[in-house]
Amino acid sequence: MGTGGGEGVAVKEIPYGELRAFEGNVAAAAGRGKDLVNAAMIRHWCEAMGDTNPAYAGADPVAPPTMLQVWTMDGLSGHDGRSSAYDELFDLLDGAGYTSVVATDCEQEYVRALRPGDEITFDAVIESVSERKTTRLGTGHFVTTRMDVRAGGVLAGTHRFRILKYAPADRKPGGKRPRPVVNRDNAGFWDGIAGHRLLIQRCGGCGTLRFPWLPGCNACGAPEWDTVEASGEGTVYSYVVMHHPPFPAFDPPYAVGLVELAEGVRIVSNIVGVPYEKVRIGMPVRLEFLRVDAEVELPVFRGDVGHGG
Repeated sequence: MGTGGGEGVAVKEIPYGELRAFEGNVAAAAGRGKDLVNAAMIRHWCEAMGDTNPAYAGADPVAPPTMLQVWTMDGLSGHDGRSSAYDELFDLLDGAGYTSVVATDCEQEYVRALRPGDEITFDAVIESVSERKTTRLGTGHFVTTRMDVRAGGVLAGTHRFRILKYAPADRKPGGKRPRPVVNRDNAGFWDGIAGHRLLIQRCGGCGTLRFPWLPGCNACGAPEWDTVEASGEGTVYSYVVMHHPPFPAFDPPYAVGLVELAEGVRIVSNIVGVPYEKVRIGMPVRLEFLRVDAEVELPVFRGDVGHGG
């Protein structure tokens, strides 16, 4: 076998026929959801997503369609139905040097609504393995798994999940941060940032505050609006710590938070001033402006580690 890879990372080249032989193999058989579809999980999902659709509450709710995969997830104890073919494919890729993995996308198709009390079963198949691809992350193969989800034995939907198994490119943080996309709908926001003001849109019809900026009100549809300046006070509503993959001009690990401002709207930004492992939900934060280069200044939020949630 030859060797090759991106950015100087050597990997073994697997004959594509060996990888294609896995296509169509069972990835999981006779899987069973660990819980029935239930109102509590639907409520938690809707609260986390901010989804107030009345179809998902009340006396006869349905589950949000995008929860399809939720009812099949393993949890820490795992499932017993995963096939040996799936493990063999990953062992082959790992052995050739494609030891890293990143989820790239998923596709879902919905056949029928799920309701509390539905018993979920599922089967999965290795649908496709790509030829070797070189990406900004590194060189590897895309693996797509298709899961058919059933409720009471009847097909409810299909979930396709695609990952990249790859050998990481040898990159070091550097270069410019990504440029914000400025257009006529959000130019006023960036003008405010340039003047060290975090501006929130206020609907001219119903007075609802909204963020991010939109051309019209998503509550009443009115196109008229003005702005109010945020006080800069807020709390961490949710957060993630970014470890991988690395991007130019970023130096992981670092915390990215969903900050709930005192005015009631939420904004995604970096949490600074505290170690990433000290960030907590409920932590008070205060707006700052960070100049990342000669062209770009961004709003960030400094955490108060002494008042973590």
